[in-house]
Amino acid sequence: MEQATETVRLDLWLWAARFFKTRALAKQAIETGKVEVGGQRAKPARAVRLGDALRVVRGEEIFEIEVAALSDSRGPARVAQTLYVETEQSRAERLERLARLRAERAGYRPPEQKPDKRARRLIRALGDIDAS
Repeated sequence: MEQATETVRLDLWLWAARFFKTRALAKQAIETGKVEVGGQRAKPARAVRLGDALRVVRGEEIFEIEVAALSDSRGPARVAQTLYVETEQSRAERLERLARLRAERAGYRPPEQKPDKRARRLIRALGDIDAS
């Protein structure tokens, strides 16, 4: 699992650490600036070393991590979690952001069923542009 060369490609490491499902997604995230190494944008082929500080933005989640181990192969999730150490501040902010998003969604209740013919007519009559 661990390499003797002490470096791994950034896109390969992100894939092995299970931040992204495929290397292609990892490469795309790196190229669009969603991954920073040491506070700077990086290229997919950049060498990752032990102790490097990374900032990974994945959807609504922001991870600030330190590389704890190197791997160029994708393994079980338990092994992938040992490849990095997330800072306590990052973990607290991420969990707080998730809790806030869940609370915002808690007020929304999707309808239990599709509108029937009469309800669709009423929706159209009200001028709802989404109900065409």
